[in-house]
Amino acid sequence: MKRNNKNKIISLDKFIFKALYDPKIGYYSKKKSFGINGDFVTSPNISILFSEIILIWIISFWENLKKPKKINIIEMGAGNGEMIYQIIRSSKMFPQFFKSCNFLIYEKSKSLKNIQQKKLKSYDVSWINKLDNIKTAPTLFIGNEFFDALPIKQFVKINDKWFENYVDISNKEKKIIKVKININKYQKKYGINLTNNQNFIEFSPTTFKIFKLISKVLNKMTGGILIIDYGYIENKMLDTLQSVKNHKYSNYLKNIGHSDITHLINFKLLEKIARKVNLKKNGLTTQRNFLINLGILQRAEIISKNLSFVKKSNIFYRLNRLIDKKQMGELFKVMFISNKKIKFEIGFKND
Repeated sequence: MKRNNKNKIISLDKFIFKALYDPKIGYYSKKKSFGINGDFVTSPNISILFSEIILIWIISFWENLKKPKKINIIEMGAGNGEMIYQIIRSSKMFPQFFKSCNFLIYEKSKSLKNIQQKKLKSYDVSWINKLDNIKTAPTLFIGNEFFDALPIKQFVKINDKWFENYVDISNKEKKIIKVKININKYQKKYGINLTNNQNFIEFSPTTFKIFKLISKVLNKMTGGILIIDYGYIENKMLDTLQSVKNHKYSNYLKNIGHSDITHLINFKLLEKIARKVNLKKNGLTTQRNFLINLGILQRAEIISKNLSFVKKSNIFYRLNRLIDKKQMGELFKVMFISNKKIKFEIGFKND
């Protein structure tokens, strides 16, 4: 296809960015996305136990670093602020650790930032616009359902030729069109072999840029990034782009600005990107294994010991959503990436 209608077609990643983050029409700019009344529910909003267990892991990591006097804890895309709120609140029970923490949030959405600021008004939290604009100290980034919401490109191999998915925005009815491309240009730009045994590729240039910034910080100051997200661990890439509205799947070319657009993370590709920017994988496992390894079942028993049957049942119902193999337990993965000098595998023992 010729590109003489260039002003009427845009690449898929640019379409996703506009649909999610545009200040006027973007999904994250104008509505409440989280919770029962939103379009999806994240783990921190299902159970307080999730954030408590993440905190236990963070403290263990801080101890592994020999308890530095200062550590940057940065949540990337903090949603409604629930996880970092619970982490800060519970951190007060560990005075030495709490005193060492600089809590920060990296947030692109102004509306979510406003929600976070209201929720966290009684706590000392800073918001940053650049991931590498932070105080010099060991740094831990946390991305819970962050990378799945970043825009992606899609490439399709047809008769040994590669095409990129674009969106035709000429009319009210949007549609996907395929534009022939030189795939080697992208592989050379990012230094990653994307095409090996592939007929279809999903790749996020934004993820690559973010990893380069994170690598700059971690190799200068030491630290890591804890990633919790839904995804798969396979070399073969899948078409996973999806849209969610009112807890149901919808067409991402429709309801623009009124539905979330996400994709499943290919953790094999994420590991490749990490290696390319001079970082390494310390661990990768399912959310179920990670939470159980860190004692979430025992924690649930402790807090529910003297509660009524109804309240106890509610705690374990919510816990089950997090760890059940048919719910979030297997679909969600947890990955820890760090600079090459760090070795830290707590939580990542597999069954």
